[in-house]
Amino acid sequence: MPQNENFLTPEGLAKLEQELEYLRTVRRPEVAERIQRAKESRSAVNSPEYEEAKNEQGFVEGKILDLENIIANAKIIHPEALSSDSVQLGSKVTVRHQDSNEDYYTIVGSAEANPSEGKISNASPVGKALLGKRVGDEVEVPVPAGMRKLTIVEIK
Repeated sequence: MPQNENFLTPEGLAKLEQELEYLRTVRRPEVAERIQRAKESRSAVNSPEYEEAKNEQGFVEGKILDLENIIANAKIIHPEALSSDSVQLGSKVTVRHQDSNEDYYTIVGSAEANPSEGKISNASPVGKALLGKRVGDEVEVPVPAGMRKLTIVEIK
C-alpha cells in the first residue's frame, strides 16, 4: 500500500518527534509497569486494572506507530521559501467574512492541523477553497448552515 506524504512545518515535525520520544521513553514504560503490577495482584486475568492497562498499552503502541508513519513520510514545508502571490501549504492567510470579521489561518498538512491555533488542514473545506487563490479573491466554503463567503485580504 503506498504511503501518503505528510506535509509538516519544521516546528510541526519537531513537536511530533517530541511526542513520539515521550511515548517511547515515558508512557510505554509507565504502562508496562502498570501491567506488571496488575499481573502480580491475586486475580490478574479478571482484574479491571489489568484490562485497563492492556487497553492503554494498545492505545500507546498504536499512537507510536501512527507517529512513526507520519514522521517517516514527512514532507517539510518551508514557509520562508513560499511566494506570497497565492495561497499554498505553509501560507499565513487573512480572510474577511461577509460580516467584516477577519480570521487568520496557517495552511498546514492534516497531521499538524489545530483549528484552535488557527492551523487548518489543506484538506479541510476552508483549506481546499483557499489553496491557489490570490489577495482579493473571494471563495465560497460549505458550512452546516449553507455557504460562507470569504475574501482573501493578505497572504504571508
